[in-house]
Amino acid sequence: MEALAVRLSQLDSEAEGVVRVVMFYDTLMRRRVDLPALARASAGLAACVAGIRLHSTGRAIRISPDGRETSAPQPPASTTMPITLDEEEIGTVWLERPGAPGPLDELLLDRLALAAGAVVERYGPARTTMADPALLELVISSDSDEAARARALRLLGFAADLPVHVVAVRSRLPLDRLGGLICPGRPVKAAPLADVGVILATAVDPARLPAGVHAGIGAAGSPDRSWREARTALRFTTPRRPVVHYDGLGALALLAEVPRDVARNNADVAAIARMAANPEDLETLDAYCATGSLRRAAEVLHLHHSSVARRLEQIGRTLGVELTVPAGLVRAELALTAWRLLDD
Repeated sequence: MEALAVRLSQLDSEAEGVVRVVMFYDTLMRRRVDLPALARASAGLAACVAGIRLHSTGRAIRISPDGRETSAPQPPASTTMPITLDEEEIGTVWLERPGAPGPLDELLLDRLALAAGAVVERYGPARTTMADPALLELVISSDSDEAARARALRLLGFAADLPVHVVAVRSRLPLDRLGGLICPGRPVKAAPLADVGVILATAVDPARLPAGVHAGIGAAGSPDRSWREARTALRFTTPRRPVVHYDGLGALALLAEVPRDVARNNADVAAIARMAANPEDLETLDAYCATGSLRRAAEVLHLHHSSVARRLEQIGRTLGVELTVPAGLVRAELALTAWRLLDD
């Protein structure tokens, strides 16, 4: 590899350089090198820092031209290229060249990205996150028999002894990115089903999800039951509570079983529906129900507590509920939750 890099650095012809770059990476791929070796060879070839990052791990491999891994502050990349595998973006490669990019930098990164994708496919640390929706649906469907479900899980890369959580998500972000964040470096698969994204994961770290993502998380166990739990938990998410574990709902999960007509005709729920025409009142009631305290609700809303008290007094009259007593607060929270569940 070093000999090839030296010879290539001495070339004057750009056309000949193109051929040499292609041959250089073909040689690396035949030798089945790993990602650090790819980055090291590329840094020597480009005579600047070369980097590789996989979305599934988040770790950057940055190698300087002398072959050493560098932890120096990372400047803006001079040239970048996505790593793709099975039409999914699984990472990025880049060069950190001072000044303008070199004439062969784009070609070099293109070949580096292809080689990195081949390494990931062969060795890991993780294959693509996106799965065949039909195969994933076979795993979570209540109509699948256990033999078919087990076979589908094996085809998706899940070992028989691994617990599997199902996560239902609504987000504008790509599902492969969310899967890599929620379960970094471990088996995870995702696919869209209708208007809901589905993620199968052996572990779930919801704290890593970006803002704006709503997720319902089912308990580990039978994937079909976990999927039902995840969908139910997703219905309980709100902007203030974007991630909900089904296990954390407790008796509140029973509200999801109430027929819509029954909930809609309830006097408290109907009052919330009328009040929803005023978003300010709805936000105040939501903050008060979430905190259980007038002063903490005022902090959340960035208002003086006396202003929140006046609002709550008016809201209580609208609902016909005394919000300052525990029974009234519980009643208002149940009505607010039941109203939200009418709109999935």
